[in-house]
Amino acid sequence: MITLEHINLVVTDIEKSLTFYQAAFPHWQVRGGDKGDWHGKPRNWLHFGDDYQYIAFADNGEGENRDLTGHQVGLAHFAYVTSDLAGTIARLTAAGFPIHKDGMPDEYRENIYFLDADGYEVEFVQYHTDIPELRNRY
Repeated sequence: MITLEHINLVVTDIEKSLTFYQAAFPHWQVRGGDKGDWHGKPRNWLHFGDDYQYIAFADNGEGENRDLTGHQVGLAHFAYVTSDLAGTIARLTAAGFPIHKDGMPDEYRENIYFLDADGYEVEFVQYHTDIPELRNRY
């Protein structure tokens, strides 16, 4: 079996990024971090997560994230499963992050999309069944 351990995001400001991800994942914590150099440019980095999964952040990013309505190569979005979508939405909107777009209506799952501080689109989904054939209908 293979599972996703972490993703690594280059951001403009780690503290602004943490505002979003701490609201989304209140049970996660900063696991560690340091300063470094990336091809001649100084960077701060940290890992935010639990004992098994995390998001790696590196700051000092430049430019804008890709146009999510365009056709450029790059990350479109990433998604997390939650057991409390309403709570996730409430925490993120209270932290100043409005819903970016609604998900597709389905009786066996709910989903919603947000943009983090750097324009990464993050999907949150709550399943209402454990039956794979119903969870994964397209």
